[in-house]
Amino acid sequence: MKQPHLILGMGELLWDLLPEGAFLGGAPANFAVMAGQLGNRAVLLSRIGRDELGRKAVERFDSLPVEARFLQVDPARETGRVTVAFEGGEPHYTIHQPAAWDFLELTGEWMELAEMADALCFGSLAQRSRESRQTIQALAARTSALCARVFDVNLRAPFYSAEVIQQSLELATVLKMNDAELPRVLALLGLKVENELAPGPSRLTDERQGAARLLREFPLLQMVAVTRGAHGSLLVTRKAWHEHPGIPVKVADAIGAGDAFTAAMIHYLLRGADLATLNEAGNRWGSWVSSQSGAMPPLPGAVCEQIAAEIDG
Repeated sequence: MKQPHLILGMGELLWDLLPEGAFLGGAPANFAVMAGQLGNRAVLLSRIGRDELGRKAVERFDSLPVEARFLQVDPARETGRVTVAFEGGEPHYTIHQPAAWDFLELTGEWMELAEMADALCFGSLAQRSRESRQTIQALAARTSALCARVFDVNLRAPFYSAEVIQQSLELATVLKMNDAELPRVLALLGLKVENELAPGPSRLTDERQGAARLLREFPLLQMVAVTRGAHGSLLVTRKAWHEHPGIPVKVADAIGAGDAFTAAMIHYLLRGADLATLNEAGNRWGSWVSSQSGAMPPLPGAVCEQIAAEIDG
């Protein structure tokens, strides 16, 4: 029997402090949980504090399909926290620092996992500190040539820089970002495209040109994914592209939707699916998470089977 794919989520683990309560999150953790829910061997590589929030995180993972036994415990720093406020349904974040995940350590266990990984997802936020940046980039470089190395852009001011974006893209095979981040990434890197990236009738052309420019600039990069919230997504490779209009849904909150998109996209990418299927899967799962509260909602088996059938159908 074929073994499930080993998928790693690496970076920040934190609690989203919302008006209605505290929810466990962080993009790599959200990604790993969804990857596990889809049937992969999902492992989270992060760091928590020796505190109550850290203990609650471990307890929460006991009920989720993700391996948390490789989490590091920091004796001096607190488990990560983010205060979340909403404006027009969109989340706005206050990311507290320093946090335990700012001090990820390169260990033999983590290196062994990286060498075996079929996919690894890392972002820009967890690289705000020198210690974690060095660890994340070293582990990404340690993966095999066949590993899908996903750089999930997460531009949270002031925690990003042109240097981090450049270094990450030199390691990545897949780039995922939203439509607001695409022009900012191009500007940070000093990359020009034929037309100004702007909303309106020319958006598709602009986004395709921007993605193509990034593919030309970074030789290891194989695919660029641009998400558009409720308006779907665009996937671009060197040979093809595909646009998805999105899945209408009543939104509870948008936290974790982009991470679910990424996890579903990678799940099907590892199975050799075409761009249309990758886009359908990403949008189906992203919209479902949007319809739930929090980034790691419980997933009934019947719902999982229904969405899988919709993707395949």
